[in-house]
Amino acid sequence: MPARAYWQGQIRLALVSIPVEIYSATKSGAQISFKQIHEPTGKPIHYEKVVTGVGPVDHDEIMKGYEVSKGEFVLLDQEEIDAVKLESKKTLELTQFVDASEIDVLYYEKPYFVVPADDLAEEAFIVLREALRRSKKVGLGQLAMRGREYVVSLKPCGRGMVLETLRYADEVNKAQNYFREIPDAQPDPELLDLAQALIDRKTAPFDPQEYHDRYVDALKQLVERKRKANGQKIVEDKDTGGGRSGSNVVDLMAALKKSMERSGAANDDDGKPAPARKPAAKKPAAAKPAAKKPAAASAPAKKPAARKRA
Repeated sequence: MPARAYWQGQIRLALVSIPVEIYSATKSGAQISFKQIHEPTGKPIHYEKVVTGVGPVDHDEIMKGYEVSKGEFVLLDQEEIDAVKLESKKTLELTQFVDASEIDVLYYEKPYFVVPADDLAEEAFIVLREALRRSKKVGLGQLAMRGREYVVSLKPCGRGMVLETLRYADEVNKAQNYFREIPDAQPDPELLDLAQALIDRKTAPFDPQEYHDRYVDALKQLVERKRKANGQKIVEDKDTGGGRSGSNVVDLMAALKKSMERSGAANDDDGKPAPARKPAAKKPAAAKPAAKKPAAASAPAKKPAARKRA
């Protein structure tokens, strides 16, 4: 377990208080960071804290200030800020319980592992964990961490629990502002069946190890090639294969059928076991539109119109 907890305090449920520690459940992935370099000398560029008309200043002369009007600041030192009393600084009081499905995914921000702080807290911790699991509920409360108060959710996770910080309502954009221009139309049944069959064919268990940051990999390769080229400029060939063409009218039906063919070939070549192939045995689903031909025949103009729109 990490040596230092992100937060230490207690979870309170009515008159029961449970001492806990919270640890970050995530970490930063591989990244490529760049520094600004002075090209003539090859030395890194540094930044100084400066005041207009004064120049560079010492770190101990810097205070935090809140602008109350143009050019007028109220100065606060860190001791005064730390002294602000909030009950949630050391206590997470569970004030409400909801079904997990009631919380929109847009509100979730960052997860943390929650563990009992000591042996004496274990019994109460386990009781709360199992009560949440049996009721299939998520606990809600507010918690102050690192200079900010968060709305948080609490739910079971294996032998422990997971706390997730939630965004406030004013931090989440309304979806209808972006989706209102999308027409309320029903797709062509045959196209829908083909798309569903393609999804079924590509369905497999989620394995996070299968994914990695290809951009970071490409940057590392570029840095290595640049090093071997002794600093000479490296110009990459432009990709001419996969761009969109505004002049071509895509036949959605043909594109979906071709995707099905390619998906089948890929499954044969990559040697992966049957999870991605298993749904392909449902070929009757793909053949379903053929059974609907009499209905399509009664409105022959409908299908070409659907293709044209695509």
